[in-house]
Parts: sequence; C-alpha cells; structure tokens
Amino acid sequence: MPSSNSRALQRLGWGLLWLAMAGLSVHFLLAIHAQYERVDPEHYTMYWARRGWLWLHIGGGVLGIVLGPLQFLTRWPKARPRLHRWLGRTYIGGMLVACAAAVGLIATSPAPAAITTAFAGTALAWLVTALVAMIGIRHGNITRHRRWMTRAYLVTLAPVLFRLLLPAWIASGRAPTPDAIALLLWGSWTIPLLLHALVLAACAGWRSARSSTATGAAPLP
Repeated sequence: MPSSNSRALQRLGWGLLWLAMAGLSVHFLLAIHAQYERVDPEHYTMYWARRGWLWLHIGGGVLGIVLGPLQFLTRWPKARPRLHRWLGRTYIGGMLVACAAAVGLIATSPAPAAITTAFAGTALAWLVTALVAMIGIRHGNITRHRRWMTRAYLVTLAPVLFRLLLPAWIASGRAPTPDAIALLLWGSWTIPLLLHALVLAACAGWRSARSSTATGAAPLP
C-alpha cells in the first residue's frame, strides 16, 4: 500500500537523520575530550583563567548532546513515559547549566562583541525553543512539544555544526575573522532551524495533496 510505503520511507529518513546526528555528536565529543583532557594553559589557551565556566558549559552541553537523541526514539515516550520525562528533565537541566555557564564565559570573554553577541544569541535561541516546548507539553499539546523540542535539540547541536563549518570556511581560502566566526555561529543554528521549517512545510504540503487526491478520487464501481 502507498501509505505503508510512505511511512516506511519516513521512518527510514528519520532513522538516517538520527544516525547522522549521533555520529556527528560522537565525533564532536571525542574532539572536545582530546582538546581539553590535558589540564594546562597550552591546551586551554584563553579559557585557562575561565576553565571553571568552561567545564560547566561543556558538562551541561555534553549531557544535552548525549540525552537528546534518546528522546527522539519513536516508541520511547509511549513505552516508558516516566523515564522519558525524567530524561527530558535531566536534558533540560544540563542545558540550563550550559546556558548559565555561557553567561559567565561571555561576561569574561576578551573576544570582539560580534562573537560574544552571536554566542549569546545561541544560548537565547535554546532557551526560547525549550521554553515553548515545555509550555506545549504543560498544555497537553504533544505535537507542539515534539516540534519545539526538535528545534531545541537542533540548537543544542550548534557547536557540533560550528566545528564543521569553521574548517570548511578556512579550507575555502577565507580568513576566520571575528565577523566570519560570528556569521558561522549564527548560521550553526539558524540554518538547521530553517531546514526544519522547510521540511515541515513540505510534509504538510504533501499530506494536503494526498488528502485532496483521496477526496477527489472517483468511487470504485
């Protein structure tokens, strides 16, 4: 049946996307571990004097990156709703710690205003998307909750995407100026959110077209 095939393709698409996010997250976490496992000024560079804020930011962010994919397993919420809720709360708590530590890093940062503003924008984007998601579930709107939690996790993955965009930018022969870094920081979460909106719009249009086709089909003899 076409409907069964479309659902199977949709599950396959989400499964591949989930694997891609998980793979990129693992690569990012390994890179972070390699960079900061040796606690000395050489490896921490400008973060050495602010390593307390950095550890809190990384710790909370790692918790969010690791727990996020578990929340998107299709049957998880229905099969284990209590575990789903507690993992969700832990994810939110970890990201709140990361955002609070981001404030400390921004307040003590010697970086230009363009970079600190972009960094602050990322933290604010996560807070807004997560807040809308929590309001949605408090009002029993599961669809709204899922969509906005997806958006919140896409913002959570912003550092992962940034670490891919920056080397690509440098490899293209362009200098990593403060304005360029700020642009990449903004793009690391606005681009995924835009793609998410486009996918939702395409899916809605596809469902509407199928519904119109089914409604207008001639009855069988």
